[in-house]
Amino acid sequence: MENFRKMVAQNLITLRTAKGWTQAQLGEQINYSDKSISKWERGDGLPDAFVLKQLSELFGVTVDYLLTYHPEGEVHSDTIRENAAYSHRVITCIALLGVLGVALLAFIILWLMGDIVWETFIYAIPAAMVVWLVLNSIWGKPMANLYIISILGWSILLCVYLTFFDLNWWQLFLVGIPMELIIILCFNIKKRRA
Repeated sequence: MENFRKMVAQNLITLRTAKGWTQAQLGEQINYSDKSISKWERGDGLPDAFVLKQLSELFGVTVDYLLTYHPEGEVHSDTIRENAAYSHRVITCIALLGVLGVALLAFIILWLMGDIVWETFIYAIPAAMVVWLVLNSIWGKPMANLYIISILGWSILLCVYLTFFDLNWWQLFLVGIPMELIIILCFNIKKRRA
């Protein structure tokens, strides 16, 4: 029984450190004190079945993984990262589809009122880019923000152009050239090394 507790303790330590969490941060996520986490990681006790299920969901592994031996060099962090990346992509897609859904709803409401305004889908592009930018800034690759901000800028110019379409302000797109250069230069700023 002592070896079993030590094995579970080692698995908890490995998974927690792979996530980069302290004992307090892990405890906060499952509503336990850092003292309880410390006790489990020392092998002085075991979490109950409900907590094991919670931990397995949190770490993106099975309960069986928590309860079985893994060689010292085997780190499960790749699977954890893959699961997290997949979840982040799904959440981003759901958020972007939500923006598209709002645009579709606005289009249908305006259509039922007798006015077909296809521009609602164009106006949804900047909103979708803002949502994507926020989520990518949290989870994604920073360099992807260059493309997202670029699309955001050009789509805002397109929205302004379509809003004042009767005035034929095609020259407005010339603003996009320095805007694009500024965006590219901002992403090429390097931090100075001490």
